[in-house]
Amino acid sequence: MQRALLIAGPTASGKTAYAIERAQASDALIVNTDSMQVYDVLNVLTARPSTEELAQAKHELFGHVDPAVRYSTGAWLDDVAPLVREAAQSGRELIFVGGTGLYFDALINGFAQIPEIAQEVIQEVEAVIQPMSDDERAAYLADKDPKMAARLNAPDPQRVARAISVMEATNRSLADWQDDDNAPSLIKDWATEKIVLNPERELLRARIAKRFELMMAGPAMDEVKALLARELDPSLPAMRAIGVPELAAVMRDEMSLDEAMDKAITATRQYAKRQRTWFRNRMKDWRWIDPFE
Repeated sequence: MQRALLIAGPTASGKTAYAIERAQASDALIVNTDSMQVYDVLNVLTARPSTEELAQAKHELFGHVDPAVRYSTGAWLDDVAPLVREAAQSGRELIFVGGTGLYFDALINGFAQIPEIAQEVIQEVEAVIQPMSDDERAAYLADKDPKMAARLNAPDPQRVARAISVMEATNRSLADWQDDDNAPSLIKDWATEKIVLNPERELLRARIAKRFELMMAGPAMDEVKALLARELDPSLPAMRAIGVPELAAVMRDEMSLDEAMDKAITATRQYAKRQRTWFRNRMKDWRWIDPFE
């Protein structure tokens, strides 16, 4: 039977090392399942596998999307489909690894066939919710789409924007679209092993801080300069990647480097907390392990 290993976990939880270890043991193909690591240019700031790590096992869908593109779950599934077909023909195991719960959900359960939403609608919604706090986003979603507000356990900006954009464009809740018949799972009938990496909380917080310090010792600032030089729409997902707005503010002399690092580290920790909340609510039946024990 065809096999797939699914490895989820919050940012900085050791997913890359764990996936490579498992891939080397089975000659598996590692498939990126993280919505930020798909983007080109942001090699360091999205914590993509390094050149050395990429050489240790075969990887796909890392850095293959231009930062000017608004990549979506549907686009990711379209990119994954030929990899699944090839693996089914060759018998090679696939390892899906990342921190984007919605990608895993779509992979396992299929994906709602929602009409394409105009970019203008998405941009308008993103501009409204971007400055909001978690509580403000949750309240705004509850007002606009109470059905989706009840389903989203963490008011992640991207998911809130998606829900409100669908409501604005179709006059129908995303929850209703999701309840319709989905396209079938890409790995239906596969044997799957599902793992959530769950480090101890304080260790994860320390790893997040240390990792961002290492990013700053590398070419993180150069990555942001490269993005800014293209004069891209600041509402694009790649332009909102943690670290990009903060370092851009440093370049505009609006913030000190120390302040930018503190803000980015805090934002990363908050993101990890939202990821864990999503995993706890949606991946209860997965095997939870601490990779550092």
